Amino acid sequence: MAAEDGFQFRALFALGRGRPGDLELAPGDLLTVGPGLRQAEGYREGAECTPASLGWLSGVKESTGERGDFPGTYVEYVGRVKTDTPAQMPRPQRPLPPTPPAHTHLGDTKTETRGSYQIPPWPSPMTPPVIVVKLVEAIERRGLDSEMLYRTNNPRGEADHEITEAELDHTNIQALSQGLMGYLQELPSPIMPLAVFPQLKAALLEETGASAEASEPCDLMKVLESCGVPLHNLQTLQYLLGHLERVCQHAQHNGLDTHTLSRIFGPLLLRVPLSGLDEDKQVPAQVLERLLKERRWEEEQAPPALPPKPSKAAHMPSVTNGDSKLAEAEWYWGDISREEVNGKMRDMPDGTFLVRDASSKVQGEYTLTLRKGGNNRLIKIYKRGGRYGFSEPLTFSSVVELIQYYHHESLAQYNSKLDTRLLYPVSKYQQDLLVKEDTIDAVGEQLRAYHEQYQEKSREYDSLYEEYTRTSQELQMKRTAIEAFNETIRIFEEQFETQERCSREYMDKLSRDGDDQEVQRLQSNCEKLQWRVTEIHESKQKLEQDLQQQAQENRQTDRKMNSLKPDLMQLRKIRDQYLLWLTQKGTKQKKINEWLGIRNDTENSSVAELVCEEEEEEEEEEDVGHLDERSWYLGDLKRAQAEELLKGRANGTFLIRDSQTQKGAYACSVVVDGEVKHCVIFRTASGFGFAEPYNLHGSLKDLVLHYKHNSLVQHNEALNITLAWPVLSQTHTNT
Repeated sequence: MAAEDGFQFRALFALGRGRPGDLELAPGDLLTVGPGLRQAEGYREGAECTPASLGWLSGVKESTGERGDFPGTYVEYVGRVKTDTPAQMPRPQRPLPPTPPAHTHLGDTKTETRGSYQIPPWPSPMTPPVIVVKLVEAIERRGLDSEMLYRTNNPRGEADHEITEAELDHTNIQALSQGLMGYLQELPSPIMPLAVFPQLKAALLEETGASAEASEPCDLMKVLESCGVPLHNLQTLQYLLGHLERVCQHAQHNGLDTHTLSRIFGPLLLRVPLSGLDEDKQVPAQVLERLLKERRWEEEQAPPALPPKPSKAAHMPSVTNGDSKLAEAEWYWGDISREEVNGKMRDMPDGTFLVRDASSKVQGEYTLTLRKGGNNRLIKIYKRGGRYGFSEPLTFSSVVELIQYYHHESLAQYNSKLDTRLLYPVSKYQQDLLVKEDTIDAVGEQLRAYHEQYQEKSREYDSLYEEYTRTSQELQMKRTAIEAFNETIRIFEEQFETQERCSREYMDKLSRDGDDQEVQRLQSNCEKLQWRVTEIHESKQKLEQDLQQQAQENRQTDRKMNSLKPDLMQLRKIRDQYLLWLTQKGTKQKKINEWLGIRNDTENSSVAELVCEEEEEEEEEEDVGHLDERSWYLGDLKRAQAEELLKGRANGTFLIRDSQTQKGAYACSVVVDGEVKHCVIFRTASGFGFAEPYNLHGSLKDLVLHYKHNSLVQHNEALNITLAWPVLSQTHTNT
């Protein structure tokens, strides 16, 4: 029998034999289905990409040659394959088992290679592939400003070797770009399956035809969800959309705006059918550009499956008429925008939250905004069949019950990265009144709690700061050592080349004279010198590896410090409000000191306060040039004018100007190693900054004062400099 095109699937979950004729599955098993699948009831072109829609399938397990049935909910489509598996007779379908939750997935299968790149199997149907995450993280660490980012006509790359995880930090940005694009191109089925192409095209055409009627644009992410695109495909798509948005934020430097990126990545994420028209070639780019403009990935990332609720949840007091009570809940804000939410959540501590209507405007769906790690995390609350939850299975009878549950239980059981509870509701009734207690003792006890939290966070920040300072000094020493290694290697290599050249001529003469002993001595000297050069090279390489690892750890420490700053600012603000309330009520200082845990006498306290005031005055004198915005803010100044003004100035001399390419943003021009560098300052709802999650400074002045003492290297390794000297300041002399 001649081989025909069949279909190959890969098992994602373990499955026992339920009845005679079923296949027993283990994660990673390859299963081949014959071409007769096209004649199966309910089959449509491209349906193999969503095997769950095909019900039970009949095929052959490649590892054993055994023939039998398996459920479409337990496998993923791999691709077409030549097979002589005979067609199966039509048979009645039986109920499908549901897709198991993520924690039962045992996908420890071997990595396969396609083309030049390592393509591991999807680690879980609920998360993006590991190689995608690693490549994206490497690109964002090193190359968002690079003009070589995604500039390649050869996505598969020219390298014959695989890009392994260990090589990511040593690979140039062009190779990393080729790695990610090559992976997407080599996938047997694109992230957006072929089967959804007609629906996406129809949605675009419908919007074009209805534009004259000013109707709302069609939500393409909803189209993908309604077409049954696998959850892990949606998760990966949303992850990549977030990455592409961050690339667009650096368009001033890399030249990659939304339109350009859509033309590059559209065909990689959505492929045109072979039978498509010429006009269809533009659809992938149009779809991706629309998805980027929808910005739905920020809100509706499909979460991991929610594990079964612990048994103690059954003993929680039931919430009657939960939906009717939702409007009365202090944390429910109704139909407000994401920008308004960002304003209300700014500088709040971890565990702060509120709920609003989902931007999809679907009745019964809401968005929970949670403060975690100094950032706002947006979680979609779904409603199906009268039940609510973050993901299947939906187990709560109301939104109020869901919020009450996670007020006592950690969200880590929903998502391991969200190891916090819903602690501090942003109340719509008490926005201007931080002090909610109504008795002095109650306010005092709450003051004690906030003060202890503030002290704990301060100690954690101080510890991180000491570690960051120590590591920064070690990094500088290692960089100096590497420079010394380079000079030593240069000297040794010159000496080796000279000795080798002279020795070759001398040894020829000695060989002719028969002086073998002297020849051996010269050869031994050459070998020792070569061994010494090799040893120095190896020592330098090891030092460079240590330096890269330590620099990465130092950046992590810096991120932790910055994530703590909003908590410290908010806790101090709240503590001061409570102190003010108690003072206004006439509470004695001795009593307040007891709540604050202060046991110093009045005289010592006064001395300490005086010392602090003197230190603050000294610091203000040091910062006087930075405090005067006129010394560094030059408004509508062109890039070339900034470079001319900073030419020949000392390292660390800087100015701030209006961005010429991004409306509403600013640009920082600073002298680094004698050259003028430029970087964008973004203005967001959370504050000013160079990139998320660092956009947390209340004003340009706050940003300048922060980077007077903190290096810009945390954002770009080429900018190891502080904003030391305002360009128009008279407090220093340029060298």
